[in-house]
Amino acid sequence: MSILLGQALERESLKAAEPRLLNSVTDALSRPVRWVHSSEVLDIAPLLSGGELLLSGGQALDLESSGRQAEYVRELAARGITALALETGPTLPEVPGPMLEAAEAAGLPVIELRHVVPFVAVMQEINSLLVSESVEQLQRGDQASHAMAAELAHGGGLDQLLAVLAERTGASARLVSPSGLTLGSAAGSAAASAPGTASPEEDGGLITVDVPVRGVLAARLELRVPDDGDSGLARVAGERSVDILGLALLQRMPPGLKELAGIELMRAINSGSQSWQLQQLGPASGFPANGQVAALVIRSTGAGHLRSALDAVLRANVPHSASYADNAELIALASVGDGAATRVALMDALRALETPAGSAIALGPVGRGIDEAPWSLAEARRTLDLDLVGGGVVDAEAFAVERLAEEHLDPATREGFVQRQLGAVVEHDQLRRSELLRTLTVWLDTGCNTAQAARELHLERQSMHHRLQRIFELCGGDPRGTGRLAALHLASRLARLQNP
Repeated sequence: MSILLGQALERESLKAAEPRLLNSVTDALSRPVRWVHSSEVLDIAPLLSGGELLLSGGQALDLESSGRQAEYVRELAARGITALALETGPTLPEVPGPMLEAAEAAGLPVIELRHVVPFVAVMQEINSLLVSESVEQLQRGDQASHAMAAELAHGGGLDQLLAVLAERTGASARLVSPSGLTLGSAAGSAAASAPGTASPEEDGGLITVDVPVRGVLAARLELRVPDDGDSGLARVAGERSVDILGLALLQRMPPGLKELAGIELMRAINSGSQSWQLQQLGPASGFPANGQVAALVIRSTGAGHLRSALDAVLRANVPHSASYADNAELIALASVGDGAATRVALMDALRALETPAGSAIALGPVGRGIDEAPWSLAEARRTLDLDLVGGGVVDAEAFAVERLAEEHLDPATREGFVQRQLGAVVEHDQLRRSELLRTLTVWLDTGCNTAQAARELHLERQSMHHRLQRIFELCGGDPRGTGRLAALHLASRLARLQNP
């Protein structure tokens, strides 16, 4: 169902363009291409599903600002495309530097096409190969799942089902519980590593597929493909076998009422159900009705695949938790016990969680009881909607002012307030290309701690003092010890909504 990027660039239709990789992205040419697409539309990212080689003639990009060009690249990287190929020539003499910098930071390979080639011919040649391979793999994957179903019908256990899967794919197979316990295994080709001998980071031939039972994550299927094996077939067959393995697990260890209540609780929180429903479902799923909770949301192209890793983080840092995957979002609820201390530890653990480029995580504020869980989740989502930090892990508590202003103050009111309080500073930045507003914001956010602000801005203390002196001159004096301090701080926060 895919070919490698390096192989795609060697196809005759694309090779004629003399393609050249412009940035140093790890294993760029070894990345799989699942489809080739061409578009001149800058807002194409939401229509892509990941794994595409995107071809563009650059006509629309040449007319855009450097900021929009960089944002275009970041949006594509967030969708998980394999590479962006840009045709250079009279319209776009060279790939703009800001685009390459953004691509390098996001881990997106950028290919320069130095000669004009018909994109239609490129897509026809490569996509026809992908379609043929995909059809064959789907057929063989279905055959594997049918053979497993027959084995289950004759009383076969997990080891026997996995043996069928291993025989059909050539990959070693292992079924692992969420806690890491091996539930069943089978050896595949002799060239494959033994199941469980290497981590995903150590072996690129490891394919994992979640196996739910009635919506509860019951196990993870690990398929280790030998070097000369067909990873596409293994993935398709593994995904096709989920229902059969789920049925076998259900016969062996059906989910209890607590797990089922947890699923219903997360669905209720996600849909904003009434308080009385949450009061019933919370204790049934292990959350005290009056216990402190905090919701979190992950937006990522690989949200569903992050669930196992997130559950492990939650188990290690909070007394009780539940998670739920919904389209491109992964949401979770954590019982935070003593509140602030547990929440800080959870934030640190989330920052260490490995996620795809462009992923965004927000931890909501603490709710005093299970009936405030939907509010915590809504605040986390609204924080991400503000798009003030461009991804990573954010604490919703740090953006309460921005959420309040965005909800209750219209844009004209916010803009007018910022102009009256900080108009001279904003104008200075625009004319001199300075960073006085950012300097003031960091200084205020640190509680007017000049030394700490200098460290965060990577400035020498003398330079920091010079900047503050200029800011005070533009703002009418040192605001410390006056009521103007709060007004300036509010204005600096509102300015983020105008220029996120």
